[in-house]
Amino acid sequence: MKIAYYFILILFCWSCSSDASDGDATTPTDDDAMTVTNPLLDFTVPSNFPDATYSIAQNPPTEKGFELGKKLFYDGQLASDGVVSCGFCHIQSFSFTHHTHITSHGVDGQIGTRNAQPLHNLAFMNEFTWDGAATFLDTQPIIPITAEVEMNETVSNVLSKLSADDDYPTLFAEAFGSEGVSADRMFKALSQFMVMMVSANSKYDKWERGEAVTFTDQEHAGRAVFNTKCASCHAGTLQTDQSYRNNGLPIDPVYNDIGRERVTGLSTDNRKFKVPSLRNIEITFPYMHDGRLGTLEDVLDFYTDGMVDSPTLDDQFRRPDGTFGLDISPEEKVQLIAFLKTLTDNDFIEDRRFAEF
Repeated sequence: MKIAYYFILILFCWSCSSDASDGDATTPTDDDAMTVTNPLLDFTVPSNFPDATYSIAQNPPTEKGFELGKKLFYDGQLASDGVVSCGFCHIQSFSFTHHTHITSHGVDGQIGTRNAQPLHNLAFMNEFTWDGAATFLDTQPIIPITAEVEMNETVSNVLSKLSADDDYPTLFAEAFGSEGVSADRMFKALSQFMVMMVSANSKYDKWERGEAVTFTDQEHAGRAVFNTKCASCHAGTLQTDQSYRNNGLPIDPVYNDIGRERVTGLSTDNRKFKVPSLRNIEITFPYMHDGRLGTLEDVLDFYTDGMVDSPTLDDQFRRPDGTFGLDISPEEKVQLIAFLKTLTDNDFIEDRRFAEF
C-alpha cells in the first residue's frame, strides 16, 4: 500500500463528500458554468509537447474558474496563520519557486525539509511532489495545506473561512454555475489556474519548433553534451522522464530524507527523488530536493566529483573504474550551462495572467 497516497485519497474522498448537497453541481462541466459570462479558456498543447495527462475535459478551465483559482492560490486564508499562501513559496518571477530559503518555510516560521518545486507544465505531469505522493493534480494541494510545517490547516477549516468570506460564495457560484463552497470545487479551481501555467516559449522551444532563432556555438555544443550525458533522465520536451532516481547525494544528517520510500515503503526506493524538469532551471535555484546546491556550477561539480555510493544509486552514475559520477570536462560544463539557459521562458515568467493581484 502506498501509505502517503492512501492518506491523501482518504482526505480527498472525505472532503468531496463533505458537501453532498452540491450533487452534480460541483463539477465545472455543468452547462451553467460555461456561459457567455464565464467562457472557456483556450488550453492549447504546444506543437512540440506531448499530450496532456490531466483530463481537461473533466475540469475545463473557465474564465471565472481560473480567477477563483488564482485568488485561492494567493490567499493566506488557506493557512492557519492567514499569511502563508500557495504563492508564498511559489513566486512567479522565480518560475513559481522561491529563493529566500533553502527549504520551504511555513506558518510561524517553521522550516520544511524540501525545496519548493517550480510550477509549470503541470498538466503534462504524471505525479507530483519530490516523492510522488500525489498522483492527481486536484489532490496535490491537500499536502501543503495540511502539513504542519507548511500551511498547518485542515480542509474543513479552510472551507469554513471561505464560506464566511464576503466574496468567495459569489465567486464559487460564478465559477461553477450554482451556489456552494466545497472542497471539490476549491481544488478544481486551483487546478484550473495551475493547468494554464504552460511554459513553452523559451529559445529552446522556438528552436525545436523550427522558428527563427539561432543557437550560438556554445549553446549548440552544450546541447550535444546534454544529449550525451544528461538526456537519459532529463528527457524530451518536458526535460524530465518523470522517474524517481537516487543521484548520489550524500545523506543530510538534519533531514535524512528517505525520498520515494516514504510513499511506497520499498527499500529499493530509498533516497530516490523525482527527476525535476530543467525548464527555467536558470532561475529556479537552489537546486536538489533539499536546496543544498546554490548554482548550476555547483550542480555540475557535484555530478563530476561529489557523488557517494549507496545500494540504490542509479547505475548510470557508476563508472567502470568503480568511482561515481559523470565525466564532464570544465569546458563542457561551460557549454552545458549555456545550453541550459536556453530553457528560460521569459514570456511565462512575465505573464500577467498568473501575477499576484
